[in-house]
Amino acid sequence: MNEEISKQLNELKQLALLGAKNVLSVAELSLLTGLSKSHIYKLICSKKIPHYKSEGGKLVFFKKDEVENWLCALKVPTVTETEQAAISHCLTNKAGGHHGK
Repeated sequence: MNEEISKQLNELKQLALLGAKNVLSVAELSLLTGLSKSHIYKLICSKKIPHYKSEGGKLVFFKKDEVENWLCALKVPTVTETEQAAISHCLTNKAGGHHGK
């Protein structure tokens, strides 16, 4: 029981420290995002996540703000947003004088 509490306290401490950091390691990024390290490495290899490598190329780092922007880049619109876009599109085409035959 004490071991589990100690583990959870350590994780909370790490999360609190991440708030102050601007540059993250793979392990820290995994903790912050919930993505597994192996998935992060796959994203690195396929160049799908913004990252930086050390001079020798052995260490990988991430700018926290870039990763946050990357995570939020593919927003899924709500039903209301989709409906509003459809209405706007219809009104724009109608106002633009788009006529059939």
